[in-house]
Amino acid sequence: MQAGFPLDRAPHEALVTAVLAWKDPDLAPRDYEQIALQLTGHARALAADVHRLATALPKSDGRGALAEVILREANGRLSAPLQGTACCAQDRARLVRALYTRLDRLTEALTASR
Repeated sequence: MQAGFPLDRAPHEALVTAVLAWKDPDLAPRDYEQIALQLTGHARALAADVHRLATALPKSDGRGALAEVILREANGRLSAPLQGTACCAQDRARLVRALYTRLDRLTEALTASR
């Protein structure tokens, strides 16, 4: 994580879990937008951390290349405008989950190489 600004993982993972568990939520569009906005900000911070860790790997390590593919996809998804829908919030939640998965794998790779 960035020095002096660690991400608070537990509440964001709880939010992701809750959003992905929705079956037929009945929230106001503004509520969906706020949830998606929260997840978007967190996804951007995660993407920055994934990028930082990926660049720390040797160029020959395929995990860095895979991270770059995931980051390109994340940038595309994050550039889409927010919508006041459950689908939009769930899309952002899936993105956060994918970025955490990649972050964990890169952290393991860097820890193992030391």
